[in-house]
Amino acid sequence: MIRTQGLRYQYPKGPQLAFADVDVPQGATLVLRGNSGSGKSTWLALVAGLLTATAGALTVADAQPGALAQAARDAWRARTLGFLPQKLHLSDALTVAQNLNLVYFAAGLPVDAAAVAQALAALDVADLAARKPSQLSGGQAQRVALARAVLLRPRVILADEPTASLDDASAAAALQLLAGSARQCGATLVIATHDRRVGETLAGAMEYRMGAA
Repeated sequence: MIRTQGLRYQYPKGPQLAFADVDVPQGATLVLRGNSGSGKSTWLALVAGLLTATAGALTVADAQPGALAQAARDAWRARTLGFLPQKLHLSDALTVAQNLNLVYFAAGLPVDAAAVAQALAALDVADLAARKPSQLSGGQAQRVALARAVLLRPRVILADEPTASLDDASAAAALQLLAGSARQCGATLVIATHDRRVGETLAGAMEYRMGAA
């Protein structure tokens, strides 16, 4: 679950962003709407513990990330959150399987090769395990990044503009993969987007429009 109250973030020499209160139950889907610069990425970074709020309260999966020391916060993030960024950040120096192995290193856990293979198989990219990201199509790379995001069965999955630059069919497929993976994990799913197709595909999702605080 994700709960915020009076959440604010002040950029150094920049604007203060104020966010409306939200209470997202475990397993629910929240769609963050807003144009570029509206605060979607900042909100995601606060939830992920990459930024610390300057005011207000934030609880994510029964923890308060802003109150954790840096090392504890990093370990909590790796074990609790799955993140699908708009820029997928797959290392081309590593194979697909090795990119997924990094999740275990970040969480301070031993690598589970069987779980890596299972995560890739679940998203129909098991045959790509030995390839480098530069050898993947855009759709294949997104599936690999999603496998990485759900590898440790996170309680929260964050996706930043997952349908950007996708045609209608590809966008619908990407959203169905996200929603299906979240259901399998029992995870809360948060999608930041300005794409109207997201709401049409994920009927029944909660919505929060940035700038409504």
